Amino acid sequence: MFHAASELKALAPWKERQTVVFMTDFGTADGAVSAMHGVADSVCQTLRLEDLTHEIPQFNIWEASYRLIQALTYWAPGTVFVCVVDPGVGSDRESVAVLTASGHIIVTPDNGTLSHVAKKIGILERRRISETENRLKDSQRSYTFYGRDVYAYTGAKLASGIMDFDSTGPLLEPWPLMLEIEDPKIEKSCIYGTIDVLDTRYGSLWTNIPDTLFFSDNISYGDTVYVSISYKNRLVFGYGMKVSKNFSEVTLGEPLVYINSLLNVAIALNQGDFARTYGIGTGADWKISIRKI
Repeated sequence: MFHAASELKALAPWKERQTVVFMTDFGTADGAVSAMHGVADSVCQTLRLEDLTHEIPQFNIWEASYRLIQALTYWAPGTVFVCVVDPGVGSDRESVAVLTASGHIIVTPDNGTLSHVAKKIGILERRRISETENRLKDSQRSYTFYGRDVYAYTGAKLASGIMDFDSTGPLLEPWPLMLEIEDPKIEKSCIYGTIDVLDTRYGSLWTNIPDTLFFSDNISYGDTVYVSISYKNRLVFGYGMKVSKNFSEVTLGEPLVYINSLLNVAIALNQGDFARTYGIGTGADWKISIRKI
């Protein structure tokens, strides 16, 4: 990892990487995603165009921020991410390109999408996209498809090396608009955290509690812990469950605590959907506490 924006820009890894990864809340039922790919392809036909996901729940900036940090670090430095979850499209919210401390570039509306990346990786530079220069030709009369007209176009120019990062637009303060992100903690032998996101297909709850913190509190695999979940200080779930290495260690339909692929604490039902069964959501208002029984 590099420690200065000048070092990263001098090496300009995106000029050689030539990869654009797209993430939106558009879904794939219509032609929106394909249009973004088409714009990028029209800028440079040798670009590698990939998709992180287009199934972010509509307007859910929190989940967009989390999904970005979930995947970004597994891509090589120089990869350009175009992230569009933009309920304020066409308004006065900023359109930005940022250079991260990990050597990635993100092109996005500055509406909170960058929160997890800023907190966990760091942002070296943030630039306002100059829309008079970095906009698809003849798109000026369109105000509701910045993903195609501004972000895909700008991301492709950066990934291809047609445009240097400094040419994106004027330099801004490095910190973007931030969502509330709490750190996990231990108080009086109880571990506190938030439910950051769902393992969507299976309905498991993924928390912000790392395994190192969890097991530092005299908890081991096979122990039973009491899990409480609240929303805006209202208790919605409380139950004892086993700390397990895998789902088969509990009976069918039984809840369990396990460590997910990001090495954070997660809650699941064996072959069931925990979130749907108990009506659990995600974000800063969804709190979880765990204590050993």
